[in-house]
Amino acid sequence: MKRIPVSSRRQFLTKSAAAIGFPTIIPASVLGQNAPSNKITMAVFGWGMMGPGNTAKFLQEQDCQIVAACDIHQGNLKKALNTINGAYKNTDCKGYHDYREVMARKDIDTVMLALPDNWHALTAIEAAKNGKDIYGEKPLARTIAEQQAIVKAVQKHGRIWQTGSWQRSENNFRIGAEIVRNGLIGKLKEVHVGLPSGHNDFAGTKDKRSVTPPPAELDYEMWIGPATMQDYIECRIHKNWRWDYNIGGGQLLDWIGHHCDIAHWGMDMDSSGPIEVNPSQVDMPPRTDIWNTATKYRAEAKYAGDITMTIAGGHADIAMGTKWIGTDGWVHVNRGSYDSSNPELKKVIKKRESDKPDAKVIEAATAPKLGDDVIKTRLYETKGHHRNFLDCVKSRQPTVTPVETAHRSATPGHLALISFLTGRSIKWDPVKEEIIGDADASKLLGREYRGPWKLEA
Repeated sequence: MKRIPVSSRRQFLTKSAAAIGFPTIIPASVLGQNAPSNKITMAVFGWGMMGPGNTAKFLQEQDCQIVAACDIHQGNLKKALNTINGAYKNTDCKGYHDYREVMARKDIDTVMLALPDNWHALTAIEAAKNGKDIYGEKPLARTIAEQQAIVKAVQKHGRIWQTGSWQRSENNFRIGAEIVRNGLIGKLKEVHVGLPSGHNDFAGTKDKRSVTPPPAELDYEMWIGPATMQDYIECRIHKNWRWDYNIGGGQLLDWIGHHCDIAHWGMDMDSSGPIEVNPSQVDMPPRTDIWNTATKYRAEAKYAGDITMTIAGGHADIAMGTKWIGTDGWVHVNRGSYDSSNPELKKVIKKRESDKPDAKVIEAATAPKLGDDVIKTRLYETKGHHRNFLDCVKSRQPTVTPVETAHRSATPGHLALISFLTGRSIKWDPVKEEIIGDADASKLLGREYRGPWKLEA
């Protein structure tokens, strides 16, 4: 996808400053920030699984002021407002039902989007059109076509984007990727992307499967949005919506933006993708089931350079996390862990001197056979994922997980799902971003929108 040129006051000032050697940090007054002390103003959307946690992180940042919250469930919106205003000890944060009203506010600089997948594209595009910088949850969107539209809008309007793929801001994941990028396991041959399987009852509603009227505090018509209208059934709404293909994408797409994101980082594939995806095995309930997403699955993705990636959930031979396998060994990373077949490589990891958040970070790459300079190619290091977003809003520099990266990281998962649904190999052009020679499979790159909603970047 070609980058779309953007001309704006902010970019002009940034480029002009860089040209004469000044730091590319734009004063808050130029950014149009109206919160006290020129803080970055923010609106938060969605108070389900990720919304509260992300909000808590931003509440900790002194240069960020949350001034609006939006949710179409009255109870959740009340919880959001109580949390935010309680933290600030005032009532300045205002509540909203319609996301478009929030996006139209000129005094809001940034948004945090933590919504069901069917709403990712419309809200992100509306934010970009209204000049908001965006912290958006993964996967980037429900379909590849929606992801492409988001990328186009963010580029067109010159916005800063951070994806909630926070693993890139953790030392073990970054250093694992650095090991691979520096050739310390030899030529890369295989990559394992291990994801969860089954269905988790996050909301405790798995047995509430009867068709009932929607509760009065939920705007169900708006909740469905551009997806296909279907009867209200409580077990497929809050938090458990991800097990319904009408709204989400199951464990595969819920997690592909995490571990495939790290896999691509080590593979240097942030701007590319597979050339073919083959379905290997999938246990998928009938599409008529209430929870109809794949519970156990496996697909093989082929990349240029004779590299094969196995994407799997529920298979004992593919461990949770990311594993790179080369001609000279392997490295495996997961949440809270880092391992390697080479005892010396196990020592190439950063450790903190204490548990304090601001503790000094020291390098433990002292293995005698490798030396202190073993990592010559360094990857993007942050002071925290949410902190990185705010810093980039100020500097106008890319975040550690910009929108283009989020798109490429999720694409293998979308292609794997298409291969499961069609039961055949999918050939992919990572440059043109098109399925090759399969018109029926190509139709699955997008979804038909329910009126009056339209996908327009």
